[in-house]
Amino acid sequence: MNKEIRVYIASPYTNGWMPSNVNLQLATADELMDLGYFPYVPLLAHFQEMYNPRIEHDWLELDFVWLKQCDAVLRLKPVDKNGVEIPSPGADKEVALAKENDVIVFYSIEELNDYFKAYGRQSTLWK
Repeated sequence: MNKEIRVYIASPYTNGWMPSNVNLQLATADELMDLGYFPYVPLLAHFQEMYNPRIEHDWLELDFVWLKQCDAVLRLKPVDKNGVEIPSPGADKEVALAKENDVIVFYSIEELNDYFKAYGRQSTLWK
């Protein structure tokens, strides 16, 4: 049985270099789409915010509603030029919310892909 698998991408935004953080989510979304998944990219709000600013609460509320609709969360933990993990209290909150709502959390695309392949739930829509 195939199902469209919705994957929420959680990663740093304001810690580290913001353009790099946005690019990381976009590149990850592209890779997930190539594998047949349906990613939700919260950092796309970066571009909407440029034209239609809102308070941070609005963006978080939007993200949290969508996170609860996803089948999985992919928590990215990028490192800086010194190899130190870039912290993300926001992404950590997203992981906690996912666990509270029985949304599976993964820490790599490989781990996510292996899980869904094993359960025969990978979408073939894009292939």
